[in-house]
Amino acid sequence: MKGNARPVLVPVLGDQLSRDLASIRGRSKDDTVILMMEVWDEATYVRHHKQKIALIFSTMRHFAKELRGAGWTVDYVRLDDPNNAGSFTGELARAIEEHSPRLVSVVEAGEWRVREDMDKWADKFACEVEILRDDRFVCSQADFDEWAEDRKELRMEFFYREMRRKTGLLVDDDGKPTGGEWNYDSENRKPPKEGLSAPERPKFEPDDITREVIDLVEDRFGDHFGSLENFAWPVTRDEAEYAADAFFAERIECFGPYQDAMVAGEDDLFHSMLSTSINLGLLDPLELCRRAEKAYEDGEAPLNSVEGFIRQIIGWREYVRGFYWHQMPHLQKANALNAPRGLPEFYWTGETDMACLADCIRTTHDNAHAHHIQRLMVLGNFALLAGISPREVQDWYLVVYADAYEWVELPNVAAMILYADGGKLASKPYAASGNYINKMSNYCSTCPYSVSKKTGEGACPFNPLYWHFMHRHRDRLEKNHRIGRIYATWDRMGDERQQDYLDSAEAFLDSLEPARPGWARKD
Repeated sequence: MKGNARPVLVPVLGDQLSRDLASIRGRSKDDTVILMMEVWDEATYVRHHKQKIALIFSTMRHFAKELRGAGWTVDYVRLDDPNNAGSFTGELARAIEEHSPRLVSVVEAGEWRVREDMDKWADKFACEVEILRDDRFVCSQADFDEWAEDRKELRMEFFYREMRRKTGLLVDDDGKPTGGEWNYDSENRKPPKEGLSAPERPKFEPDDITREVIDLVEDRFGDHFGSLENFAWPVTRDEAEYAADAFFAERIECFGPYQDAMVAGEDDLFHSMLSTSINLGLLDPLELCRRAEKAYEDGEAPLNSVEGFIRQIIGWREYVRGFYWHQMPHLQKANALNAPRGLPEFYWTGETDMACLADCIRTTHDNAHAHHIQRLMVLGNFALLAGISPREVQDWYLVVYADAYEWVELPNVAAMILYADGGKLASKPYAASGNYINKMSNYCSTCPYSVSKKTGEGACPFNPLYWHFMHRHRDRLEKNHRIGRIYATWDRMGDERQQDYLDSAEAFLDSLEPARPGWARKD
């Protein structure tokens, strides 16, 4: 700091690692102190996957190094600092005492519980506190709330069209969607052909900083879920941009057609694998969308792949963030289907004979990642059909995935996967029998259960569980125009066949071993 001027103190959270952050942008390096904090509360409010903790801490340390190299003053608090206060508020109090700032300038937190604490800072501390909008998102919360006002159903498709118009992405000069359609999802549902494989995504050898963090995580969080053996995530802006380059050069062409496909052992397929870097702040989501659009314009990627990629970012990502804040805090406790069952133990151990679940849990354990159809139509579909408590499922998803923050995890799990919000987000429950998994994967070919067998010993459990779910929620779902006709099929089966389905489902559910306590949250 120059002279005795009181500085501006800028706290930067672990998912705000961008030099274009609103609280940094336009600041003078001469009178700004950037505060970065590794705190125990954030690492343990749920027992996060080891790779998730290592990814965030390593990326934070690399970002602090980048800032210092650019001439910024950074007050960096490591987890193993003996004076670590253990919380954002505690560390901010220490920093205020040390630096005597005239202003604390911070970008709003992405998660409800953190923002609740942040909102108390102005009353707690003597200096001025300003909380800035996170303008890394295209849609402000005020704009989303205005869009959502008086709507009984908050459908992403209509929100997405507004985002396309706002950004101009894939919109022609006359305001119409490029190619004539807003959504090419119908062209993006190819099942995997035999031998389908994709170029390997870039994997990054841990450097000294990352290895030091890995050692820290193994020492302090050794009993958490997951493995660090395969840690290869990008932890710097350069690495993240290299990973983006590889996706646009090697995988975007097939990303669209095969984005719903699942192949045993092919953990990434054609997915971009950029969500961790986007959510940390290493990559600008709108820039990625512009790049995808250019790939189409230059003839380097088909429209269905580019539109699908853009829809995931300015459509779904923006939408779930707005939905989260619009529905909080009651979304945390939503359970419209009154699902009571505890999470089965196999979600943590992977010890199940169901080949699809075993493979999805294996890649989740080993890589802190599974792609969206594995999360929705295998792991999530099972939790929906089995009637697992939304809170337990939410905790699991928040723990196990490296890209999971509550703002994106909670709407996806509570509303999309479990229909726990009663249909505000999704027009129907995403429930499916074994037929869907058999169509979109090669899992069933090696599974000891038979997908063609509907009930009894050896039948694919998804088959009776599907009808058990439909039966027990008939009063609610029969009125749904997208799913109600299913009940005509159920009624044609007759009492004996129906009872076979219900008995088979009950027998399987009774066989499930409940998870031991303490996997997700410490007792």
